[in-house]
Amino acid sequence: MAMYERSALQRDLLFVVAGVGPASGQTIKSELKQSQDTDLLPGVLYSNLDELVEAGLVAKGERDGRTNEYAVTEDGRQALRDLLCWQRGYADALEAH
Repeated sequence: MAMYERSALQRDLLFVVAGVGPASGQTIKSELKQSQDTDLLPGVLYSNLDELVEAGLVAKGERDGRTNEYAVTEDGRQALRDLLCWQRGYADALEAH
């Protein structure tokens, strides 16, 4: 599944994990709350993180036996680069008009 087929929340989560990871789900949730004033229910957060893990965009590891840790994978970094390149093309068109 291409990045543009992911939900906006999953794209945002991937950006946050890339920016703050490796990080716990709670850290990711706090970052989204701070940066976008979005307070996610745990079920929503972790089910979307799990989908990113299943897609190979995020790696899930164990931090201390109780806490999971999430980090962006190389495939995730490439997906973000591709998305930014695609967005930049449209943003550049704004400057031309």
